[in-house]
Amino acid sequence: MSIRKINFVDGEYYHIYNRGNSRQKIFIDKNDYFHFMGLLFACNSTSNLKTENLTRKNGLTIYDFDRGDSLVDIGTYCLMPNHFHILITKKSEGGISKFMQKLSTAYSMYFNKKYKRSGSLFEGKFKSEHANDDRYLKYLFSYIHLNPIKLIQHEWKESGVKDKEEALNYLKKYFYSSCIDFLGENRIQNKIINHESFPKYFPSKNLFKKEIFEWISYNKK
Repeated sequence: MSIRKINFVDGEYYHIYNRGNSRQKIFIDKNDYFHFMGLLFACNSTSNLKTENLTRKNGLTIYDFDRGDSLVDIGTYCLMPNHFHILITKKSEGGISKFMQKLSTAYSMYFNKKYKRSGSLFEGKFKSEHANDDRYLKYLFSYIHLNPIKLIQHEWKESGVKDKEEALNYLKKYFYSSCIDFLGENRIQNKIINHESFPKYFPSKNLFKKEIFEWISYNKK
């Protein structure tokens, strides 16, 4: 996979996303989700780690290995059955492209081997949007985390959330995003994100929960 040639600027923030080729699922079972999350941590390294060897061993997990210096800082992420979202900022020259190349290649190799398939897993190169103002950047923290609601209320973006408590409770239990990290869940996947490199929009879990609930309650009409 070739490195995407985009001029990512130091100190700026980017919404990165991609989906399965022909909209196919890229996560079939829970192990696929957790493997990709592990790669979000392990591939974020200036070292050439052999991620296929970073498996559970002697009670250790992929998060226990010393990955060295990281390429990027991740502010939030969400994995959906056929696509993913990541909010990111680079730490070194070419960091975002190198990270995404490592991540996409490592996960594609894992997926193709597991499901005995070949060919491209993703729909071309990853897509990116520059979060070029403060309002949009703050919005992305909610937008990315709200994606899973579509799994239980398919048309909520068009017609609004029918059951707000159901939606909020679902987000609290959706393990394949950083939402529960913002809500105070103590888990090893906390290591994936770096709050310090992003604006302090939500200094407490209660403020984050309030923000999410306000978006769930938003009525376009």
